[in-house]
Amino acid sequence: MCGIIGYIGNRNAVQIVIEGLKRLEYRGYDSAGIAFFSNGKIEVRRKTGKIKELSSMLEAENPESFTAIGHTRWATHGKPSEENAHPHRSDGIVLVHNGIIENYLDLKKQLIEKGYVFKSETDTEVLSHLINYYSKTLSLEDAVRAALKEVKGAYAIAVINEKEPDKIVGVRKDSPLVAGISEGEYFLASDIPPFLNYTNKVAFLNDCEMVILSKDEAVFTDLEGKILDKTIQTISWSPSMAEKGGFRHFMLKEIYEQPRAIADTLRGRFNAETGEVNLEEFAVTEGKLKNINKIFIVACGTSYHAALIGKYMIEELVRIPVEVDIASEFRYRKPIINKGDLMIVITQSGETADTLAAQREAKKLGATVLSICNVVGSTSSREADGVFYTHSGPEIGVASTKAFTTQIVGIYLFTIALGIIKEMISKQKAQDMLREILLLPGKVEETLQSDNQIKNIAREFFKVTDFLYLARGICFPVALEGALKLKEISYIHAEGYPAGEMKHGPIALIDEELPVVVLAPKDELQSKILSNIQEVKSRGGKIIAFTNSGTNDICSFSDRCIIVPETSTFLATIIFTVPMQLLAYHIAVLRGCDVDQPRNLAKSVTVE
Repeated sequence: MCGIIGYIGNRNAVQIVIEGLKRLEYRGYDSAGIAFFSNGKIEVRRKTGKIKELSSMLEAENPESFTAIGHTRWATHGKPSEENAHPHRSDGIVLVHNGIIENYLDLKKQLIEKGYVFKSETDTEVLSHLINYYSKTLSLEDAVRAALKEVKGAYAIAVINEKEPDKIVGVRKDSPLVAGISEGEYFLASDIPPFLNYTNKVAFLNDCEMVILSKDEAVFTDLEGKILDKTIQTISWSPSMAEKGGFRHFMLKEIYEQPRAIADTLRGRFNAETGEVNLEEFAVTEGKLKNINKIFIVACGTSYHAALIGKYMIEELVRIPVEVDIASEFRYRKPIINKGDLMIVITQSGETADTLAAQREAKKLGATVLSICNVVGSTSSREADGVFYTHSGPEIGVASTKAFTTQIVGIYLFTIALGIIKEMISKQKAQDMLREILLLPGKVEETLQSDNQIKNIAREFFKVTDFLYLARGICFPVALEGALKLKEISYIHAEGYPAGEMKHGPIALIDEELPVVVLAPKDELQSKILSNIQEVKSRGGKIIAFTNSGTNDICSFSDRCIIVPETSTFLATIIFTVPMQLLAYHIAVLRGCDVDQPRNLAKSVTVE
């Protein structure tokens, strides 16, 4: 949530920052602003609503500057308004901030006693005044260090000072910040896409690290002022990977990218002929895996559904107990973790605050931590003992699609590797499973061919107010994911339920107005889900069924039926996910919703 972009160099910083803000829109926001130098003074422009409003205002002025910082805000403290939008200023100090200052009320009281006047409802304004207070006697970077010693909470900040026009100072703690490095120009941002058109050389800041940017250099220090030797990484994404590529929305593009994303995530990670999975990709030693007797998986949102799928896979194939937690609840339930237990964290961004907190708690209690993550160099990947990178490429749409399916691929490969080490999966079984997943990209491609059929179903049901999603076994988390996707982007109330729970409550909802989406793969539970379909039909409900070929009974009892390719029970979770994504997408488009940037949602939730 929220986004930061800063630039210092020889180009027009205002233009670069506005372009960068547009590339941060996917993070979610309700207002935007920019600060830039003009004739020795810092000018601040802020607007509620979309970035195009801010951009239009600046077009009339046509300002030019070599130093600027910008921000997209998602309201936490204070309503969406121009006064609460960033940047915030205190005389010559101007800053943008992601995160939450937990002790801002105490600091605000102290600053009011010192004569400072507050103009907003935000916690961020406290930080601008506090840095201003110390900047009267200290350089900008030392004033920032002094101010942050008094601050409790999470932050990523970019700060400029009217007295030091050739400098941007950035610091992070529990909120992402990355520096872009190029010849004679430097960038600072919450994420990589805002400056990827200009450089693919980056340095990720760790917690309590500072970067001081000028036109000539980027200097990294800790909060005591000690110089740090940062590793500069090269990002393999191309700028075009973050563009729509002819699709109407990023979400649709990313749904259609799944065959490629899955193939990229698989590439070079196993040998189907020998049945071996490359353990180096997980960076956890065979010895550690051999001794694991319990696994915890934590995640948030869509990634939580991938975690639930992981539980089904690992417990069935490896026979190790697995506990799955929503990350925001994990540390507060005082979990019983023993030294040597394994924690798997699943996170698209690697920066989700609740997931990071759970990860740190598990490490503190002695667990080995494996991160399944899409962003190289993210906090989760750096702090984990091992990391499996999904190779989805940048995911711009707020509602996750390709990141989710590649997370399932990562869990699938890990389960095979662990099963082999634990001698629960034979060589022949591993070979069969790996050969099956080699066919997956083609089967996802085939599934996408049902797009027009799903669009027709969407036209029939897009005006309803409620949906029910039913499934059993390992596809139950897919029902949860399908309902979540619909809620996220169409704003229709939707619930996912295990079909066996129908008689324990949800059956009371069934009437002629309620569409019920049923996932019915060809497995040992299909006869039971057919009974659930008949329960719905006898009460007048509308059945939208998704099943495999050769299951005519399912379609004969359904109002609408989509047939998807056959695959193994475990990989059916991916095949059945794709039409759930398409159904949600087409319904949202027909309802006129902002598919890529749903209201109130952010791509990466970096505060608790």
